[in-house]
Amino acid sequence: MKNRLKNKTTRNNFITYGVVILIYIVMQILTASGSISSTMQGLLVPICAYVVMAISLNLTVGILGELSLGHAGFMSVGAFTGVTAAMALSGRVSSGIVCLIVGMVVGAVFAAIVGFLIGIPVLRLKGDYLAIVTLAFGEIIKGIFNNLYVGIDSNGLHMSLLSDKTDLAEGGKLIIGGPMGLTSIPRYSTFTIGIILVIITLIVVFHLVSSRQGRAIMAVRDNRIAAESIGVNITKYKLMAFTVSAALAGASGTLFAMNYSIYSLPGLPSPAIIYITSS
Repeated sequence: MKNRLKNKTTRNNFITYGVVILIYIVMQILTASGSISSTMQGLLVPICAYVVMAISLNLTVGILGELSLGHAGFMSVGAFTGVTAAMALSGRVSSGIVCLIVGMVVGAVFAAIVGFLIGIPVLRLKGDYLAIVTLAFGEIIKGIFNNLYVGIDSNGLHMSLLSDKTDLAEGGKLIIGGPMGLTSIPRYSTFTIGIILVIITLIVVFHLVSSRQGRAIMAVRDNRIAAESIGVNITKYKLMAFTVSAALAGASGTLFAMNYSIYSLPGLPSPAIIYITSS
């Protein structure tokens, strides 16, 4: 019975992978034949980012059973740190794909660290109280990045929380411009990379759910008292799910952010910018 259930789960997982790959093939054929507009092509990468974000949120809300309203904060952490890493590397590495992959890894790591640190006090709460605290976390992240300035020049990275005067040397460029957000972003994200990230996310979540740790997480969701009575470490497994969920959201944030090229319009103030999302 156990093997039959495992085989059924494995079969369903591979069906899911197959559907994702089929969608990718169909969209590539439609794109090559010119059957979809440039606007739709520009939406393919954001859709992949949203899918990864939804899967990661389901790990917290559906599998762990805790309501998180600040999940977009982890996506923001991944976006800003990942883009900063990719921009810092772009001057040394000519391949945009390598910069994007490194950026997504860095974004996932930083989001996981933030998720772990936030999860230690927050996951002691539950229900509406947890939802309110996570919502506040999202607003705190928004406030921090609205006042953060990061630039890069020949001397390395420069950061400031006071003003846009990051003391950049000649030839340096601003990466994070406070309320302006990310600036001068090269467009490295592609639909192919987005689909690969979706598949990796599905593999991570499916593997976690079917593992011993996943069963412990679902036991905590179904009956916290019963799980604790048989020796399940509640805090450990809640933190594990929350951290993995934050890491996946961080990777999706980098993918999303590096799908937009931002250029200042000549002759106009710096807030006048245009976003280019398709080739």
